[in-house]
Amino acid sequence: MKILLTGANGYIGMRLIPQLLNLGHTVVCAVRDKNRLSVDQETKEQIQIIELDLLDDVTPNKIPNDIDLAYFLIHSMSSSTHDFDEKEAITAHNFNAYMAQTNVNQVIYLSGIVNDNELSKHLSSRKNVEDILYTGNFNLTVLRAGIIVGSGSSSFEIIRDLCEKLPFMITPKWVLTKTQPIAIRDVINYLTGVIGNEKTYNDSFDIAGPNVLTYKEMLHQYAKARGFKNWIITVPVMTPKLSSYWLYFVTATSYKLAINLVDSMKMEVVAKDQRLQDILQIEPYTYSQAIAMAFKKIEQNLVISSWKDSMVSGRFIKNIEKHIQVPKYGVLTDKKTIKLKNPELALENIWRIGGETGWYYANWLWKIRGFIDKIYGGVGLRRGRTHPDKIYTGDSLDFWRVLLADKKNKRLLLFAEMKLPGEAWLEFKIDDNNILHQTATFRPRGLRGRLYWYSVLPFHYFIFGGMLRGIANQKN
Repeated sequence: MKILLTGANGYIGMRLIPQLLNLGHTVVCAVRDKNRLSVDQETKEQIQIIELDLLDDVTPNKIPNDIDLAYFLIHSMSSSTHDFDEKEAITAHNFNAYMAQTNVNQVIYLSGIVNDNELSKHLSSRKNVEDILYTGNFNLTVLRAGIIVGSGSSSFEIIRDLCEKLPFMITPKWVLTKTQPIAIRDVINYLTGVIGNEKTYNDSFDIAGPNVLTYKEMLHQYAKARGFKNWIITVPVMTPKLSSYWLYFVTATSYKLAINLVDSMKMEVVAKDQRLQDILQIEPYTYSQAIAMAFKKIEQNLVISSWKDSMVSGRFIKNIEKHIQVPKYGVLTDKKTIKLKNPELALENIWRIGGETGWYYANWLWKIRGFIDKIYGGVGLRRGRTHPDKIYTGDSLDFWRVLLADKKNKRLLLFAEMKLPGEAWLEFKIDDNNILHQTATFRPRGLRGRLYWYSVLPFHYFIFGGMLRGIANQKN
């Protein structure tokens, strides 16, 4: 079966690609920017990649017309605090128009559980998208999921940050809201299980795990699974805005996502039925099992995807390729080189930079810079990196975005997503003479940008020099 996968570089899409290939399907991945689909070369050779932005006007011949099935996995909640619902409606209408140009028989849409008369803006938007998709000329299958728990999922990472960093919490009253979490493995089983299943055509199904829990109980159970205790006191005085700031500063979530999450967390999200569970004969994992499976993947360094690698976790939305050409004029640079005794070691160190490994010199200064960035509304250092020693173009890497990761040609190019009065690039390249070139490039925005550069220049002298030596000599 030929399957179109929209949102292929998202958290769910990245998990679906290997599963669909293992099932023998032909997979067409639709992404805004083909340069940042974070899969290895072997996987790229097995799939077809097309560039498609569903917010743009519909044009002919963008999608192969022999598509049998399509997944609609487009969500805009992280990209805006006010008009994401309008954007999601546009993408749904445009998706229907594109599907009208194909022979598609079934469309599968992953939505959220809707069972409250007063819906949050997030869930209301998901329901509106569902209604739009039902007007398309295809058989629609809608899966309405509860909170998804898995390694790299936004919900799991937020819970993890809260519990690991704050053994004692004063929390808003929405932590008493009931929800029904579901393991990512079950979500993937449902998404693949309904393929071509006529019993699921033109119908909407709730999918969730077996446990109905409050957010407070989820936090407690996480702590128990990790072998420690936490204390949580709820207070009624924390407004949605204060709650959003609380999530933003304590966790790795962006402020835009924090606002929309808090808005949704006030609504009860509990499955109304288990019809699809019965149809597909799926026995869902418990919340505790989902946590255990997530940490097994983390400990084995087998995290396939993370919400942090999504473009909306930083300053990019699309057109990452326009930043790949580092400017040469009107810029300020810091260039350093070192002759390598062990170029293989240095290359591995480059590919391990950031995250748990750190930046090889004065990590405490990098952390201070990340904290300052967070105060000013930036991404900070908390995103880390998804893999300890693998980097793909488009990945997030602390407060950088990977523009190019070419290990064969020994070149890594990063673009700063921190708050800056300008644009910044950081490049590492090992040449044929085994010389490591480390270049920081800054294109200032006006006088303020130049003042910023010269104010941090003394720090650059020590930090960049120490980082270069660390990359060249540090053994992992």
